[in-house]
Amino acid sequence: MSSRLTATLILAALATPATAQTTAPAPAVAQTPSHPAIDPANLTTTVRTLASDLFEGRAPRTAGEDRTIGYLIGKFESLGLEPGGADGGWTQPVPLLHTRLGAPTTLQFDRAGTAQPLTQGEDIYVSTLQPADIAAVAKAPLVFVGYGVTAPERGWDDFKGQDLKGKVAVFLINDPDFSAIKGEPVADKFGGRTMTYYGRWTYKFEEASRRGAIAALIVHDTDGVGYGWNVVKSSGGENFDIVRAPDKVTSLALQGWLSGDMAKRLFTSAGLDLAKLRIAARRADFRPVTLPGVTFDAAIPVSHDVVQSRNVLAKITGAKRPDEVVMFGAHWDAYGEGPPDAAGRIYRAGANDDALGTAGLLEIARLFKAAPAPDRSLVFALWSAEERGLLGSETYANAPLYPLEKTVANLTLDILQTAGKARDVILVGKGQGSLEDDLARHAALQGRTVSVESLPERGLFYRADHFSFAKRGVPVLLLMGIAGASDLAKGGKPAGQAWVDAYTGQCYHQACDAWDKNWDLTGAVEDIAITYTIGKELANSARWPTWKDGSEFKGIRDQSAAARK
Repeated sequence: MSSRLTATLILAALATPATAQTTAPAPAVAQTPSHPAIDPANLTTTVRTLASDLFEGRAPRTAGEDRTIGYLIGKFESLGLEPGGADGGWTQPVPLLHTRLGAPTTLQFDRAGTAQPLTQGEDIYVSTLQPADIAAVAKAPLVFVGYGVTAPERGWDDFKGQDLKGKVAVFLINDPDFSAIKGEPVADKFGGRTMTYYGRWTYKFEEASRRGAIAALIVHDTDGVGYGWNVVKSSGGENFDIVRAPDKVTSLALQGWLSGDMAKRLFTSAGLDLAKLRIAARRADFRPVTLPGVTFDAAIPVSHDVVQSRNVLAKITGAKRPDEVVMFGAHWDAYGEGPPDAAGRIYRAGANDDALGTAGLLEIARLFKAAPAPDRSLVFALWSAEERGLLGSETYANAPLYPLEKTVANLTLDILQTAGKARDVILVGKGQGSLEDDLARHAALQGRTVSVESLPERGLFYRADHFSFAKRGVPVLLLMGIAGASDLAKGGKPAGQAWVDAYTGQCYHQACDAWDKNWDLTGAVEDIAITYTIGKELANSARWPTWKDGSEFKGIRDQSAAARK
């Protein structure tokens, strides 16, 4: 069956009276250079489709994925775009290692011969990214490594040569400047309250693996990570990773989190004061501290397999410099099936996260296809497995179909606000790159200003698919409505904050992230439009966006400068 026929059948199924709903979409904005004709009715149709029960929450490796892929390919075909995937097709394979832990036979700390049994999901949460039948750790010593940062460009090294082979690394979340938000002493080398890459839990696990640790545990802190323990434990011991060569598999048999209460008790039992160690870890002279006499034991059965998923890519070939690529991105996946909510809904369908971003990308593609071919090529990428750790975009970035050194920029849409027209647009990652200056300039053309994300300590810049490109040096821009309180035309910042609080507090990754007839897409339309106009300017120029001095990614991009001359 052709992908176009698949999309047609899906749309026909959705048109039945049982699923038909009406809404008053945002009025189309008159087309001007700063207001391209993004059609809110098209956005609504796409979101309603992808968030319907027919797509079963769009989880990788499910029937919902198959329907999603067919629908998206059909949409690109109907717009007249070219296949942009592997081997001349529409997709790129995304093989994923899928692991799930069973009931532990052993899970405990041992202090001087006295066992402290641990309950998975209550005291500790662990998972594995090793394709082994048993996740085993035997009498491994624990070493507290502070924030676990190695940053020579900032004159910082938490490890001081500490040997971690066969040991358990215990980390604090975030980075040594995090406590700036509390007015406490900080290192003053990591951007104040704005999280750096060194604050992300993914960096900490990767660093522990590079140093040969057998396990890594992060002390949970709601302020530092941005969500409560309930979110940590809800993953059920399941994990995903890209498929790696045997010599690239992590050394960590287990990785995860210690609850704040358990961590405090653990350190106290070892004769250490965790509160004082938190303060010591903010100094450059901090040295790792072994928890005397404490070991960690675990033996947990693991089921593991490789599941196949797919990215969807389409393109428009540039007329003058086709080897230079402007990329637009969003993720098609959501969280699939889960426990029924109060309304009886079982599919966590991600209507906003990120069906709306996907719909915006399709609208951008439609506008570009209706115009003369740009000078540079355009690639429209819809990623798999973002919700599993940015794995679709990471798969692409590991094996790019278009050279990263010739990728002009990655412009990503992920969660757009649905509360109406805003006087501003939210900037994620202030001070990183020149694209933020483009954002301000194009916002002014829309009569809007730029507001900086309100909780930079949450590290949203490192938590969407654009980051797979940023850490390889590609300039990026992320449009994300939950990054701050929009200054809404109706109600101002308080109304914007109320929308953020309601969405993140009730619907983020939950079944209630569903299409709602009360959505007002006026603000989302303007955010999509600004992404289009920035991309259009880049696509029809010879300009290369840059990273700003002080960015972690400037040096990486500089290494490939010769390819862009």
